[in-house]
Amino acid sequence: MNEIFAGSVLREGDAFVVAVGDRVNRAANVPLGLGFSASLRNAQLLGGDTIRVGDTVAVTVFENVPEGLLASADSRGARLEELQVDSAGFIYVPFAGRVRAAGQTPEGLRGTIARQLDEQTPDPQVYVSRTGGDGATVSVVGAVTSQGNYPIDRPTRRLTAMLAEAGGVRIPTQTAMVTVTRGSISDRVWLDDLFDHPELDIAMRGGDRIYVEQDQRRFTVLGATGTQALITFDSEVLTAIEALAQVGGLDATRADPTGVFVFRNEPVEIARNVLGRQDVVGDQRFVYVLDLTAPNGMFMARDFQIRDGDTIYVTEASSVTWNRTIATLTGTLGATGAAISAVNDATAATP
Repeated sequence: MNEIFAGSVLREGDAFVVAVGDRVNRAANVPLGLGFSASLRNAQLLGGDTIRVGDTVAVTVFENVPEGLLASADSRGARLEELQVDSAGFIYVPFAGRVRAAGQTPEGLRGTIARQLDEQTPDPQVYVSRTGGDGATVSVVGAVTSQGNYPIDRPTRRLTAMLAEAGGVRIPTQTAMVTVTRGSISDRVWLDDLFDHPELDIAMRGGDRIYVEQDQRRFTVLGATGTQALITFDSEVLTAIEALAQVGGLDATRADPTGVFVFRNEPVEIARNVLGRQDVVGDQRFVYVLDLTAPNGMFMARDFQIRDGDTIYVTEASSVTWNRTIATLTGTLGATGAAISAVNDATAATP
């Protein structure tokens, strides 16, 4: 423990050694900042039947003359299928020419085609339906049941609906993160936050990419604990007490409950708040000290939040160190005595 305190900036080291209290907890407990930017949150819902570039539509035209422009002698109706909206947003309809379809509903496109055909044939009756296409699809990958590309239809216009369309996530929801990439923007949220904060259930856009992943934050536990290991977070917020519990707690025969240390690199903004100083420049090394034997020590440890990359070290009790030293010395002296006895025995046996 003395070696750790020797690393303080007050001595010969370069780390700030800080005892954890209420003020330190308030300053250091900064949640992981996840959320969607305004450009994603402010996007309006797409119309469920809005025609987009890449979609295909079907057009049926009925004419009121025996021999019309499109109809045959046997039927006054002509159906044009698989008309794909080109990259400029147009389709081609015979005798009506290029007609802008992107951004219109089927009803709006019907009226446009009818007006343009009306110049060629009297009072045409037009019916338009959106038959599909790849112009408004979203790719969903990662820890979902069914990865793939899914169209934006009326039931799947929001993020949660699109995740449901992909079969939902197949990892624990409390540690699931959802990343949405739209163009050059890539933002990430906790899955649970989508339901706790409805404003995060953003509207989908064609070309969006959704990636679902397990929380990859980790911390290390060393010293006199039940297990020394690299541990992955199992919840969005993890306290020091919960982190120790994950490795079996303190070793009852070895640990010093007054010496639980958390090693961390703090960004300058948090460092200034923790120290109450504005003259700190750049990121700083911190050693947070938790004394579980103090009257409020367990409460402080219960409130102190562990962050990604932290190292928790539990020192050994001084009595354990002393006993180990004595045992080492005793073992050494015993071995030396046995060697001397063996030499004396060998000398005595020599004629």
